[in-house]
Amino acid sequence: MLLIYCPYCHEERPEIEFRHAGEAHLVRSPDIANQGELEFEAYLYLRQNPKGIVAERWRHIHGCGRFFNAIRDTVSDRIYLTYKAGEPMPDIDAVIANAPNVAHSGKPLTPASVAAQPSSRAAKPASARNSKA
Repeated sequence: MLLIYCPYCHEERPEIEFRHAGEAHLVRSPDIANQGELEFEAYLYLRQNPKGIVAERWRHIHGCGRFFNAIRDTVSDRIYLTYKAGEPMPDIDAVIANAPNVAHSGKPLTPASVAAQPSSRAAKPASARNSKA
């Protein structure tokens, strides 16, 4: 079973306590009344569905009931980081680069711990990042 860390409750809980709420960091148009139908349809219904690392919105239904964001790999279903709603999206390369170090320490990954450590992944070319060696 997948354990998800709630940044408000400060606990890892089973995934059955949470509900996926779609793509994170969507920005509503400030002038919806004058927005065309196609633009409003795109905002309301059309979502990215990439394979790989994504920013998602989750809700802790059977806990605090609050929404939060998570950086998750849709291929492996691994959650790298959870952070409170309203916080800016962290640098995903830094999150991935620091994830193995944090996983061995037993502490949950937070935006502050990501920002404190430089990203070694950014210096590598894309071909080197994707290789398994």
